[in-house]
Amino acid sequence: MGQLLASLNLRGNSDIVPEIGFDIEKATPLSEELGDYNQLLTLLVQPNSSLLKSLKEYKPASDSIRNAIAQPTIENEDKAWNAVLPTVDMLRQFYHYSSELERGIPMLLNVLCKDGVTKDLDRHPGLTKLFADILNFVFEFDYLKIRNPTLQNDFSFYRRTLQRGRTNNNNTIRKDESDLRTAMNEDDLANRISLFIAYPTPMLNCVIETTTKYVQSNRLVKNVSDWLASIWFACFQNLNNNNKKKSTTTTTIISKENLSFYLKVMVVSIILYDHIDPNGAFSKYSPINVKNSLKTIQTTNNLNQQEQSSTSNLISALKYNSKHLNDESTPKGIKNLVMAS
Repeated sequence: MGQLLASLNLRGNSDIVPEIGFDIEKATPLSEELGDYNQLLTLLVQPNSSLLKSLKEYKPASDSIRNAIAQPTIENEDKAWNAVLPTVDMLRQFYHYSSELERGIPMLLNVLCKDGVTKDLDRHPGLTKLFADILNFVFEFDYLKIRNPTLQNDFSFYRRTLQRGRTNNNNTIRKDESDLRTAMNEDDLANRISLFIAYPTPMLNCVIETTTKYVQSNRLVKNVSDWLASIWFACFQNLNNNNKKKSTTTTTIISKENLSFYLKVMVVSIILYDHIDPNGAFSKYSPINVKNSLKTIQTTNNLNQQEQSSTSNLISALKYNSKHLNDESTPKGIKNLVMAS
């Protein structure tokens, strides 16, 4: 794999894919990784299923809020308040996890990228897989968040109620409201949560900002960019190889869940690279072949459709979250492919 990055730039009609022999989805930690791996697994991966479950089970408080606004009786306001409290608690958990991402991602990158040898993913297979799991979670979380726009409406009602409580001097503030305000440090945490969920893709935005800050502070643009290109390539190769085998056999080589994993991680790694590298992922100088990636997305989904990782959702993620897509240097063919989705 020493010549990996030199061989990544698969431009034009090239379908030649060099083998790197690393399956990112099946990677397990080496013994020397276990200390960092177990710490970061607990911090950044183990909470993910619970966070996704709570977001999937989210129940909007829209009806109760409308009633409280249209008929502002104490009873209606109490019903609306009680209806938004579970959402407030859920959003606090999401924001807390994003804070852990801000702390944990630099710890990961310190091991994976700081020593200047980033091409060989199997040097730290467990931590590489862990980072990929984070990218997979980020895509899944933001996919669900975009489809629940009432989250912001619920939280806006909560903040307005807090504000009324702050200015009410007649000692009629309910005890549960006062306790929650204290637990959330008055309006400060509420303001930060509001800013967090204001982004259409808050977890991806957190990863982009945290990684960008790390790269700039440590002057590791090339190291981190090269490593992200390697992550992209590991996913691209597995998908490309599976598509070729699938066309000649009736047996599914990779499960639907794993195909979805590779697709999501590949797309998020392209987006991250596009924000980290000065030229972006769409430049002719980029080792990432976006055109072939788009073809692979389409081919994979023709063989194995999954709603979350559908062609339209994956390409929309590139379309709305990339930094350099609309640059003049971006080839028109690639821009048209993405923008047409």
